[in-house]
Amino acid sequence: MAFCLKDILEILEELAPARLSESWDNPGLQVGRRETNIDRILISLDPTLEAVREAARRKAQLLLTHHPLIFKSVSSIEPTRYPGDVLFEAIQKNVAIASFHTNLDAARGGLNDVLSEMLGLREVRVLEEGRASREPGEGMGRIGVLSQPMPLSELARVVKRTFHVSVAGVVGPADLRVHRVAVVGGSGGSLIPEASRKGADVLITGDVGHHDALAALQWSVALIDAGHFHTEKAAMRRFCHMLTSRLDQTAGKRIEVEVFQNETSPMRFE
Repeated sequence: MAFCLKDILEILEELAPARLSESWDNPGLQVGRRETNIDRILISLDPTLEAVREAARRKAQLLLTHHPLIFKSVSSIEPTRYPGDVLFEAIQKNVAIASFHTNLDAARGGLNDVLSEMLGLREVRVLEEGRASREPGEGMGRIGVLSQPMPLSELARVVKRTFHVSVAGVVGPADLRVHRVAVVGGSGGSLIPEASRKGADVLITGDVGHHDALAALQWSVALIDAGHFHTEKAAMRRFCHMLTSRLDQTAGKRIEVEVFQNETSPMRFE
């Protein structure tokens, strides 16, 4: 049977309900016809020109991204300026773009659950329930315990191996014994107070700024910054397998789901 974009969007809504998204967010269909038949999907963290071109090269009808292409109202669309360049390219190459962002972060079984699993956390629960959380396991961030306490410096090494990063920012004494761990994919500095209130020894996240580091010291929570890109990209790779399994069960035919392996972070460290 034919499986169209509308069907994909319905499955994504089941996996990551739009009600869980933050008020400023814009998940869902960004560009494309809902009636388009889909037999190949490319997953990317960001909706970039390179990602659209890679989707077209692989003959994928859908580029499924974590970050939305359009966050705010657009007053003009120019083919030489973002996001117009991506919109023009997607339309010309017949590549639909859809995203699932903070709703996937907050969903049960979503990116933060995947990150918790990758880190081997046990007794995992939601760090902060959202305004639209209805089911157990819905909310932003996760908190759990390591199988064995370890020094902060050792956990930083584990994080770097897990998320394939060469450097990580760390706030806190290297010999601090950590056991209870909070994790927030992407940018989670705003959850430092909640991590402290829930008894976390350390918060693993990305995009830690100077004031986040100061706040962590004030709240007596260690921080490990593994990068916005790398924390979410690692989880998206795992989520790709989960989505493939769900589509196989629902579609009645094989839908190819691939990850854009050559996607790189816009930030480099020298």
